[in-house]
Amino acid sequence: MSLPERSSGPPELRASDADRDQVAQVLREAAGDGRLSLDELDERLTAVYAAKTYAELEPITSDLPVSGAVPRPSGPPVFGAPIVDAPSWRRGFAFCSEFKRQGVWNVPAKFAGFAFWGGGKIDLREARFVPGQEVRIRAIAIMGGIDVIAPDDLTVHVKGVGIMGGFDHTASGPGVPGAPRVVVSGLAFWGAVNVKRKARREEKRRRKELTD
Repeated sequence: MSLPERSSGPPELRASDADRDQVAQVLREAAGDGRLSLDELDERLTAVYAAKTYAELEPITSDLPVSGAVPRPSGPPVFGAPIVDAPSWRRGFAFCSEFKRQGVWNVPAKFAGFAFWGGGKIDLREARFVPGQEVRIRAIAIMGGIDVIAPDDLTVHVKGVGIMGGFDHTASGPGVPGAPRVVVSGLAFWGAVNVKRKARREEKRRRKELTD
């Protein structure tokens, strides 16, 4: 298995599932080579899947050969400026139906999403942001669900509340320096608002090429 060498990527950047799987594979290979005992392997794998940032992943493989380095993103983050002809939705509404805001679109300073007996998807991975602008997303799900998907390098703060429902805060955390800041607030009542981090399609392809 071929892994990238150590780099100077920002340690506060949140790690993806692919990053954790890659480090886990390094640990398994190290155990197979006799560098780790089975107890050490189990302990470190637990730490890997609990890690949220590169800073938390790096110590786990620091005493292993360089090939076991923590993967880091290459190149600057991609946060494109708004495009004139791209859609610029300010809201999404679903009543016994669904709405989707995804692909290349211009994100406004404020976005409101509402789902009642329905679902919504707000995907920011290919979205365009006004430089320096804070984005506030208010999501309300009543007996329904709304998914907010952010790229790994975006700064995200989740402040919503769940009442007999769930409002996921696990995606909260810093992005890379200069990343847009997105604040997700709102309410989930007998429903769910899920805020997730996923790599952009281009980054997924790059990581796959590194591990092939």
